[in-house]
Amino acid sequence: MKIVVIGGTGLIGSKLVNKLREHGHEAVPASPNSGVNTLTGEGLAEVLKGALVVVDVSNSPSFDEDVAMNFFTTATPNLLRYEQAAGVQHHVALSVVGTDRIAQRRPSDAEKTIRGYFRAKLAQEKLIAESPIPFSIVHATQFFEFVKSIADVASDGTTVRLAPVLVQPMAADDVAAAVGRVAVDAPVNRIVEVAGPQEFRLNEFVLQGLRAYNDPRTVVADPGAGYFGIEVDERTLVPGKDARLGETRFETWLTQSAKPVASANAKSTANAVGSSR
Repeated sequence: MKIVVIGGTGLIGSKLVNKLREHGHEAVPASPNSGVNTLTGEGLAEVLKGALVVVDVSNSPSFDEDVAMNFFTTATPNLLRYEQAAGVQHHVALSVVGTDRIAQRRPSDAEKTIRGYFRAKLAQEKLIAESPIPFSIVHATQFFEFVKSIADVASDGTTVRLAPVLVQPMAADDVAAAVGRVAVDAPVNRIVEVAGPQEFRLNEFVLQGLRAYNDPRTVVADPGAGYFGIEVDERTLVPGKDARLGETRFETWLTQSAKPVASANAKSTANAVGSSR
């Protein structure tokens, strides 16, 4: 089966392409580097010829609400329009557990926060749901790979301040595997949540990660610190009881010497996010 992966050269996309190919599918990575641009439509008609499934794991280049909204409300309609013309039968998109909750404004918010990014993700999801193409939207939790990046954003000198809220992070390999399983199954026309096998307090998760990397920073549980600068509730970032769980435990991932993703890339999933991700 031909499956086109939009954003197929990124962290999740590249893993997804490899996993689909291992299972005998014709997985085609598509990105601006390969001549496919969802913002302009360049290359879409050609790459989608013969495709039955499209998986979109691409992301906005910025958390800024205006930038993200422009990206998702331009790229998504373009992609869906070309998919419909090509006869694509299943559209899969990767998003973030808690997107609807994170997107809601609160009195404590600054003028600009990452909530705007999540409002843009909600707009993307709405466009997908309103399209005539059958769909599945995968909501994933934050990735293990971003543990150091979360610490960097929350650092004040040698102190990392994080709200002790619940998180259920997962390995990027497990995210890719979960998205792949959804892609090859029939469309569900709803959201599917995926998460790791363990719940942590956010501060405990980051502390465990930093210690594994011999990072001496002090991690402080601070209810006022929030998550990426915004107030969140205890369960804002964790999935519901029907979430599909990955197999990789955090301590196992750490012993496999997986390296954390650089801070600049943390925004690519907001997974959070993610998500996104």
